[in-house]
Amino acid sequence: MESESEFLGYAREGGALHGELAWLVHGLEWVATVVDLLAIAILVLGAVRFVLGFVLAELQRDGVARVRGINRQRVALGRYILAGLELLIVSDIVHTALSLAMIDLVFLGLLVVIRSLISFFLDRELEAVKHDLANGDITA
Repeated sequence: MESESEFLGYAREGGALHGELAWLVHGLEWVATVVDLLAIAILVLGAVRFVLGFVLAELQRDGVARVRGINRQRVALGRYILAGLELLIVSDIVHTALSLAMIDLVFLGLLVVIRSLISFFLDRELEAVKHDLANGDITA
């Protein structure tokens, strides 16, 4: 059985990128890690803002105002999630470009498909909530 580093004829090490330009690979790995951390920070910031906004909305006495407030927070959280997912996709692309393994390319494809589906359906839901907020189609 082939080792992981030689999966489908692709070796992780070798070539100019990992030979003479190893310093560049190392630097780009750091860049991808920073992008990962930024994506996580965006997701956490969105979650914190959502929780605070949700609590404030729940304190509303008027039921319609409460629902509108929660829906506004849902839209804002969705924007943070979409931004975080897009940065994570960028990071995954950089990691895969630096790896010379075919299995990493397959993994990237699956991640991009999953994240794109999540983004698509989340965006559709956010549009529906924004439409309801704009048209006042909210009941307590």
